[in-house]
Amino acid sequence: MSTPPERTPAPAAADDVRRTIEEVLLGGGRLWTRRDIAERSGVTPERTAQIWHALGFPAADDDARVFTDADVEALRAGERLIGAGLITESSETMMARALGHHLSRLAEWQVHTLWVWINQDTGVLPDPAALTEHAGTLLAEMELLQRHVWRRHLAAHAERTLADAEEAAPAGPQPSPAPGKSGQATAREGADVRARAVGFTDMVGYTRLTRGLGNAELVRVLDRFESLTGDTVAEGGGQVVKTIGDEVLFVCGTASEAADIALELTARAETERDLPQVRSGLAHGVVLSRFGDVYGATVNVAARLTAVARPGTVLVDTAFAGELAGRTDYALKALRPVSVRGYSRLRPVLLRSPRSGRQRTGGDGPGPGAPG
Repeated sequence: MSTPPERTPAPAAADDVRRTIEEVLLGGGRLWTRRDIAERSGVTPERTAQIWHALGFPAADDDARVFTDADVEALRAGERLIGAGLITESSETMMARALGHHLSRLAEWQVHTLWVWINQDTGVLPDPAALTEHAGTLLAEMELLQRHVWRRHLAAHAERTLADAEEAAPAGPQPSPAPGKSGQATAREGADVRARAVGFTDMVGYTRLTRGLGNAELVRVLDRFESLTGDTVAEGGGQVVKTIGDEVLFVCGTASEAADIALELTARAETERDLPQVRSGLAHGVVLSRFGDVYGATVNVAARLTAVARPGTVLVDTAFAGELAGRTDYALKALRPVSVRGYSRLRPVLLRSPRSGRQRTGGDGPGPGAPG
């Protein structure tokens, strides 16, 4: 017997539901135009439009009543941060863009989850009053959870920052920095520059694998890969920057942490029946961190090494290998130079645990790069 199609509420009922949900989620109705919120917040109309676009929302007509009291208060909060010197107008826009990018993905998943839950029994939307009660209760719980996780991450990052500052602090009194040379301007723009280890790990043959999988099976593979990489990176003291389909990008404070994570990922993937082999590329050097992402030559080198690594292997650059020089808990083998995009003679170094022996692929050197 076929499943009956999901019933769609009548237009009038759908409008009622939409307005009800909006008022619950936005904390009130859409009362103000762009000119109104500019007057109420003290932020120019041009600036409000710039921030609105940065958050990822389409342009609103000058006379359209799109904005709420909460939008006005958010603009005022931004002005207070600028007034305190914590951020600048430029970094406020970049912060809005980062928040919009990350939170929109979270919101999409949450709305999908709620929609499936609401429709799980009858396939018919509840009446607006019941829906308001459900949404209000669940929203409070979700906000509580998000705030807790956010504060936990704040505490973890603060601990790392303080530890780094203590380690880098020179002994004895130091002369005051010259005006404009303290690096505070760069920090206020949301950027942090320091030496880090960067790693990429991807699934070998992912494209070929996905051609034979249905959507449900693909979800299981991606969930398992994200769980494997996320758990291993966290256990090793690293930080996942982002996951892009079949690939994870992570950073660590030291080369040894990144090496242990990559070797452990390789070993764990070998025991996973539902996952293909993985390969990793690691590099060490100066990294620019900005609004949750990382940039620079070190990141590029790690990506290029991953692309030429053979299945089940870990390749590192010479700077990374230098950080591990003299360590007996790692085996390093210099390989022939390779030509990759942006680097005509990149010198990979094979990283292994002394106990691992040769990989089952039967070769150590960089390959042409298995298709992703």
